[in-house]
Amino acid sequence: FFSSNMSCDVGLFGLAVMGQNFALNMAEHGFHVAVSNRSPDKVDATVQRAKQEGNLPLSGFKDAKEFVQAIKKPRRIVILVQAGKPVDATIESLSCHMEAGDLLVDGGNEWYKNSQRRAEALSPKGIMFMGMGISGGEEGARKGPSLMPGGPPGSYDMMEPIITKCAAQVDDGPCTFNIGGIGSGNYVKMVHNGIEYGDMQMIAESYDLLKNIGCLTNAELAKTFTDWNSSELESFLIEITGVIFGRKDDTGAEGELVDYILDKTGMKGTGRWTIQEAAEHNCPAGVMAAALDARYISGRKEERMAAEPILKGPTEKPAVDKAQLVEDVKAALYCSKVVSYAQGMNLIRAAGKELGWDINLAECARIWKGGCIIRARFLEDIKQAFKKNPELPNLMVDSEFAKMLNQRTASWRRVITLAVTSGIAAPALSGALAYYDSYRRGSLPANLTQAQRDFFGGHSYERTDKTGVFHCEWTDAHKSIGDVTERNRGNL
Repeated sequence: FFSSNMSCDVGLFGLAVMGQNFALNMAEHGFHVAVSNRSPDKVDATVQRAKQEGNLPLSGFKDAKEFVQAIKKPRRIVILVQAGKPVDATIESLSCHMEAGDLLVDGGNEWYKNSQRRAEALSPKGIMFMGMGISGGEEGARKGPSLMPGGPPGSYDMMEPIITKCAAQVDDGPCTFNIGGIGSGNYVKMVHNGIEYGDMQMIAESYDLLKNIGCLTNAELAKTFTDWNSSELESFLIEITGVIFGRKDDTGAEGELVDYILDKTGMKGTGRWTIQEAAEHNCPAGVMAAALDARYISGRKEERMAAEPILKGPTEKPAVDKAQLVEDVKAALYCSKVVSYAQGMNLIRAAGKELGWDINLAECARIWKGGCIIRARFLEDIKQAFKKNPELPNLMVDSEFAKMLNQRTASWRRVITLAVTSGIAAPALSGALAYYDSYRRGSLPANLTQAQRDFFGGHSYERTDKTGVFHCEWTDAHKSIGDVTERNRGNL
């Protein structure tokens, strides 16, 4: 395709695989797409792919000015480049050719405050800026991802005709909606990735228990996860786990590939952002934090190898009924997933309220049902829970989820006990149970902690039998601190 000025419906800059695939997705849905890239060879490759995949309406440009001028006004340009400085450089190269009323959309995994900064910088020029999380990996970008856009008033209306067609489609609509103001789309995608970290870690811990206590073979593990994918655990990650255990080594070595992969997990940083944000908003996020810690520990392979002969653990494996273990681990995994999603949803709500976004949690669950990495059957149940009660304080106390949890807690506890007695770390599964047990108790030992704070720092305390703020002169060495309310200024 060759394009005269202003004949393209939308532009896309950044033609790594995600960018190429999303450009072809838009073109396949009938939008004439202008594409460009810092290195021109990828422009040629994308144009060639468009021809090979059905002569799709896509035009390539190697000059930034020509690329921008080829797009109809008001222009819509999606950026898919590496987060950070490359985004700033791309905005600088494109915005000088753009006009008031045009829209730039960053589709990368970006820190939400960077999107807010960029929107503010472009505002005097009248150029709108949107941050849009895209989940689904390379395949999702091509066939239909989950899209999480957040931008200034009017920006969603400009993108809506495109993204509602190009997003994954589920039974109740396209996997996208107007999440809120600038930064909100990045934020929801960040939490999505944190939940993804938790899901993957809990599946890994389940594998560890089944393999090292239950002695399941890879063939048995493949069947187990395949069977689980026809249950309440049905999800993309459970599905691919079954496939992974059945995949023979691709270099010709004997056995399955999974046994040859080094136990070091990489990461891009969005999980760390999630935990930082949870701390900022005083939101417990133990499952996601445990998953992040597990990745850090996995990266210390040499230290772990050196520690193995020094630090001792249990030497005998407890006898187990294999079928019962499989059922118990299945129940523990389900319960822990509920906890993880409860923590993630509460973080989105807390940030949304503080930052003025008013995010619809039922819609967040709905758009994660298709296209994205954490797509799962029980997201429909989560959607219904928040649709029924948008102010639901915690997913666990929804009547349906509470029923499911109460039915499975005995299995959950057996799994964690077995893990501890076997010396197998299960930080996400056990952390989820600790959160559940803390949340369900009306009284916690925090009274002692607060007493200690008052003892050494005069931080005061509240009482259970009367209202007000109090301080005790615990020993003869303690003195009156006067107005105790002054001691509480600055409390979180």
